[in-house]
Amino acid sequence: MTDVLAATLFGHRYEFRDVKELLAKANEEKSGDRLAGLAAESAAERMAAKHVLAEVTLETLRANPAVPYEQDEVTRVIDDAVNETVYAEVRGMSVGDLREWLLSDTTTNDMIARLSTGLTAEMVAAVTKVMSNLDLMLAASKIRVVKHCTNTIGLPGTLGSRCQPNHQTDSVEGIRAAIYEGLSYGSGDSVIGINPSDDSLGSVARLLEMTYEVITRWEVPTQNCVLAHVSTQMEALRAGAPVGLVFQSIAGSQKGNESFGVSVGMLDEALALARRYSVATGPNFMYFETGQGSELSADAHHGADQVVMEARCYGLARRYDPFQLNTVVGFIGPEYLYDAGQITRAGLEDHFMGKLSGISMGADVCYTNHARCGQNELENLAVLLAAAGVNYIMGIPMGDDSMLSYQSSSFHDAPSLRQLLGLRPLPEFEAWMEGLGLLKDGRLTEQAGDASFFLGR
Repeated sequence: MTDVLAATLFGHRYEFRDVKELLAKANEEKSGDRLAGLAAESAAERMAAKHVLAEVTLETLRANPAVPYEQDEVTRVIDDAVNETVYAEVRGMSVGDLREWLLSDTTTNDMIARLSTGLTAEMVAAVTKVMSNLDLMLAASKIRVVKHCTNTIGLPGTLGSRCQPNHQTDSVEGIRAAIYEGLSYGSGDSVIGINPSDDSLGSVARLLEMTYEVITRWEVPTQNCVLAHVSTQMEALRAGAPVGLVFQSIAGSQKGNESFGVSVGMLDEALALARRYSVATGPNFMYFETGQGSELSADAHHGADQVVMEARCYGLARRYDPFQLNTVVGFIGPEYLYDAGQITRAGLEDHFMGKLSGISMGADVCYTNHARCGQNELENLAVLLAAAGVNYIMGIPMGDDSMLSYQSSSFHDAPSLRQLLGLRPLPEFEAWMEGLGLLKDGRLTEQAGDASFFLGR
């Protein structure tokens, strides 16, 4: 990089040694970036960095990935997947030009979907940094990513909900009761997904069998998933357990994924097994989770900021054409996202970056109890994301996960958002609820919200 990356603002000259530093300094305030020594020293320096970044070309960003191509398999996955025809058309576009194009009234979903095939993660992160919260919402609202497993996610006018009935001891009956409560509220159309406290094959298989029994007995048009390590789920698939979606947390660098105990080769194998053995119809079988700060916590960020590393997660995920991915936006803690303002910004950034990367994007709108955030602020972010077209959110008993000890959205939050914004459940699931009498004309009936509806029938 030979061009000087510098700007003069209010009589002070700001210089940035390379693209990586420029990207980091242009990021909105994040406690993780500050702890890592990457953040701008002042608001003025941040604005200077944004000004310089807006003039950088997409070609320059491709030539300067966060981790060199020869050193990192995530970089190789992202770069090798670039549609060279599309890239050749846009390589000379600046980051500021890309922002204006995305926000233009004449730019459509199909146009964005085509363009996205020519972008790298660093380009996606860069344009995010020069956008306001409202910009991120408006641009994301234009993008619809539709996928199918057992049912269809991402259609316009819909909002899905993951039923997350976690239990401290993986009690089959305790989890079953929570599933029934969630289903009665209309939560579970994206997936019935359990975070197990016991990652062993036997425990995971029991939960898969129970959830599949509920799905088949009640003919629920959804899929199950036990969010154990992907290697355990692969064992379960080989053993004949009824697996719907295959899950894994992923990071934006090879080193970060190694800290999770996974690699591109392992994920490739998991997708092949899912295609062969999943009880769902597909063709989209994978489920990923991410969250800003995970690479920093594993010292696997290679000097890059949180937004850049998060964008690289979506570039990796695209290889597997997942049914869904959600950013667990406030779960890692205030060390990386300090307060409600930072959590809100990260949630809107992640949703936009995922959609621009072609990902069926959801969000776990959440926070840990030691963050400067509260339930009202969490609900604010849920409204913003739903208005921006998020594919799904979480549904957790009382919004308080008793196993993972964090705060999230409750079973009744998705129905409230649907009512507020004129949204509906996923279409197959809506028809199922209507058939049972739990939903009528898009609204919950008097029978809804009572887990005993499913007992004794």
